[in-house]
Amino acid sequence: MVTLTYTQLGVIAVVLVILVDLFVTRTRLVTRRAFWVAYAIMLFFQFITNGMFTGFGIVRYDGDAIIGSTSPTQGSPPLIGDGRVFFAPVEDVLFGFALIMLALIGWVWWGRRGVQPTPKAGPPLWRQRR
Repeated sequence: MVTLTYTQLGVIAVVLVILVDLFVTRTRLVTRRAFWVAYAIMLFFQFITNGMFTGFGIVRYDGDAIIGSTSPTQGSPPLIGDGRVFFAPVEDVLFGFALIMLALIGWVWWGRRGVQPTPKAGPPLWRQRR
């Protein structure tokens, strides 16, 4: 049985989602400047939330499964370095990228197919007078 590390799974997720973007759905988001600007904003907030979870020890990682090391005797992980970015493993950035990309690919792909072409605004249907 093949056991993949968190690092290997993160890289596979990024490669797969880029292939879906470029060749399956042909949304080509990774080629757009607007995507990268939006992704930078989302990445900022990902660093905040990941940093809180891992910096306070709410989430812990096995040092054998990630880049860098994690030891229960070390206390909290370093802010930057040893495979960490704002306390979180670099692999979390890979998974975050893949999840954000997949959500946006779906949004663009379904939008091109006319799913809810007209925005629905106003009160809920059960409150509308007929």
